[in-house]
Amino acid sequence: MENFEPVYGTGPLLGIAAGAIALLLFLIIRLRLHAFVALILVSVLTALAAGIPVSGVVPTLLDGFGGTLASVALLVGLGVMIGRLLEITGGAAVLAGVLIRAFGERRAPLALGVASLLFGFPIFFDAGLIVMLPIVFSVARRVGGSVLMYALPTAGAFAVMHAFVPPHPGPVTAAVEIGADMGLTLLVGLLLAIPTWYLASYLFGLWSGRKWELPVPEDIMSDGTVKHENPPSLGTVLAILLLPMLLIFANTGVSTLVSVGTLPEGALWVQSLQLIGQTPIALLITVLFAMVVLSSGRFTRQRVEEIVGGALGPVCAIILITGAGGMFGGVLQASGIGGALAATLESTGLPVIVAAFVIALALRVAQGSATVALTTAAGLIAPAVQASSGLSAIDLALVVIAIASGATALSHVNDSGFWLVGRFLGMDVKTTLKTWTVMETLIGFIGFGLAFGLSLVL
Repeated sequence: MENFEPVYGTGPLLGIAAGAIALLLFLIIRLRLHAFVALILVSVLTALAAGIPVSGVVPTLLDGFGGTLASVALLVGLGVMIGRLLEITGGAAVLAGVLIRAFGERRAPLALGVASLLFGFPIFFDAGLIVMLPIVFSVARRVGGSVLMYALPTAGAFAVMHAFVPPHPGPVTAAVEIGADMGLTLLVGLLLAIPTWYLASYLFGLWSGRKWELPVPEDIMSDGTVKHENPPSLGTVLAILLLPMLLIFANTGVSTLVSVGTLPEGALWVQSLQLIGQTPIALLITVLFAMVVLSSGRFTRQRVEEIVGGALGPVCAIILITGAGGMFGGVLQASGIGGALAATLESTGLPVIVAAFVIALALRVAQGSATVALTTAAGLIAPAVQASSGLSAIDLALVVIAIASGATALSHVNDSGFWLVGRFLGMDVKTTLKTWTVMETLIGFIGFGLAFGLSLVL
């Protein structure tokens, strides 16, 4: 709400913030209230408690909700369409098969992990894991050994890409909230995701496979194979995966050259290059390209429309929760709570990137949802980021990774991913805690460690 002056001091505002977060966690954890409804309710109560006039409550809520969805919904919707088209046509199976042949069966876990990293760019964690698991089971039966050796590098690849790399909703939301450049966030996320996955997921997966001999489940996915008629070629699959990244990277490069005066800012061709490299436009171009090349000789136009339309249903909840998280963050900023938190962090001397990680980690442990933890933490830390002087564009991208890392670690029984992985791999709760939870925690802490280290030297 514009022109609103906080009516309380720092202490009461921080108390309201603590109470709001505690109430949010109580509603989600104890009362099992859906996160979307809980975030809206807590946003209303927080606005009223902070002294925002009654007439200004709804406009404040809508500003936060609409501002977040304006950036997030397009990216998530277009990204999941690309992933669904690749899934239905058998692109994942094609790429995994080629990589296994290239790496050899002895390096099958590495091949599966690399394939999952590539498909983790457009495909969400849940969908990607379900697509790859039949391939994982088939390879595990053929090569032998514990299924953990093959499944954990695969699941970890999707988890780290889902957390670190746009157009996934988590890093997109965090980047929007703190004002980080999306292209640079994508580049930094990719660069940090690879070593994080190798250390926290691939090496840990090999170690876990040697420590726990877990047989391949027999009754989860038919005979452990995936059958696709007329699958796309490897070149087509790679072109679809690389096209949006190349367009976005090109936009970042052109914008950098414009800022230093190498390219003329007002030239139409320069502005055109920047336009097609904007993340929503790059994904739109990729969706259109994928619809043409993947459906040619395979599907009718009606079937293609059904595929891309059906992809949106499962992500509506994620999009709405993300928007509600932005609403909560907007209330925190408009009410002065965010500014009070920023002043408090500044007085303690705690670096913004460390505070971002700690806040996201605490929220992740308390309520389980990485999306809720990430969006809430981003809203809380945004005023502190804006108040901090000397933060470069790379620093902002690293703060996004810190938030994502905190929201990834310590997955346990209140996280749906915990049960998804445990159920599909046939593990009990204790084994899931010793494998999946440990791997997620390693991803979070190693990712944060790399981001924090880079923030010290760049």
